[in-house]
Amino acid sequence: MGLWLVLGVISAIAKLNHHNNFAIFRNVFWHSLQGKSLYAYYPEEYFDHNVYGPFFSAIIAPFAMMPEIPGLVLWCAALSMFMYWTVRKSSFTDYQKIFILWFCAHELLTALFMQQFNIAIAGIMLLSYHFVKKEQDQWATFFIVIGFLVKLYGIVGLAFFLFSKHKVRYVLSFMGWLVVLSCIPMLYSGVEYQISQYKEWIECLGSKNAENGDSIAQNISLLGLVHRTSGLQFSDLFIILPGMALFATPYLRIKQYANEGFKQTILASALMFICLFSTGTESSGYIIALTGVAIWFTASPWKRGRIDVALMVFAFILTSLSPSDLFPAYIRKEWVQPYALKALPVAIIWFKLCYEIMTKDYKDTKE
Repeated sequence: MGLWLVLGVISAIAKLNHHNNFAIFRNVFWHSLQGKSLYAYYPEEYFDHNVYGPFFSAIIAPFAMMPEIPGLVLWCAALSMFMYWTVRKSSFTDYQKIFILWFCAHELLTALFMQQFNIAIAGIMLLSYHFVKKEQDQWATFFIVIGFLVKLYGIVGLAFFLFSKHKVRYVLSFMGWLVVLSCIPMLYSGVEYQISQYKEWIECLGSKNAENGDSIAQNISLLGLVHRTSGLQFSDLFIILPGMALFATPYLRIKQYANEGFKQTILASALMFICLFSTGTESSGYIIALTGVAIWFTASPWKRGRIDVALMVFAFILTSLSPSDLFPAYIRKEWVQPYALKALPVAIIWFKLCYEIMTKDYKDTKE
């Protein structure tokens, strides 16, 4: 806990003079109060555009109302501690929890330097799985709706619906939370304004998706990797649709639902899928994918072999370390960034995961 708290504070201190993302985030709240567009460009306040949903104004509100620097420090610390709490609260074994916290610590720092909500998305996915397992579907859907209303791909948390023993409660609570949480910002900014901002948000995401393919800082995904290394131009659907089929196929193995390792591997697959199949994936978003990688490695009831260990080392070096000064700058600038190679280890692991989850028995023979 001390390590993760220190990382949150240090990352904020390191960015006291360069925290453009937090400037965008805090102004989502103030612009909501002022009735301004949340998706316009405000060069006098920050660079770039906001792409988070209108509901985000309610999340960032406590930090926006503080002076900017204390707000920044507490925001980064809160993100780090939320993720730490979700790992500790989860149903993983103590070995798994410690492995995840250490393996993902450096990637956490990368995300914290960008003050990214992706850290919370990773935690939300863990909580949505945890509460389904605990048969507390109302809390599982609560966190899924938060993720969805801030970043649309938070909806992937619904991947655990089939594991629910109370599917009617699950559906009703999801719909209920969607209505309630969507309305919260209306309490301080008005109904018409919020409706207009939801429309602008959808338009913003559409235009952003079109821009991502040409940005070296975006589309660091399997989609970007294939396009940039092949040099070919074709619809992303040729990759996304087979990917969705691979992701969904393991659900046909209903008899495996009783095995915890199988369900955890579905969780790991969902965490990696989010990053691999989104054009909006940034380097700082890989805290989500690497959490999935750590779960994949530790969830199997069989002992991992040398190839699996080598893949983990490969992922840590190329995916986690490549954005940092610990990695050769020439390789990063000439190869990793232009060809979206940060996605390569995670993609290989995800394909191996897909093979395992469709062919192996996850029954723990030690039970």
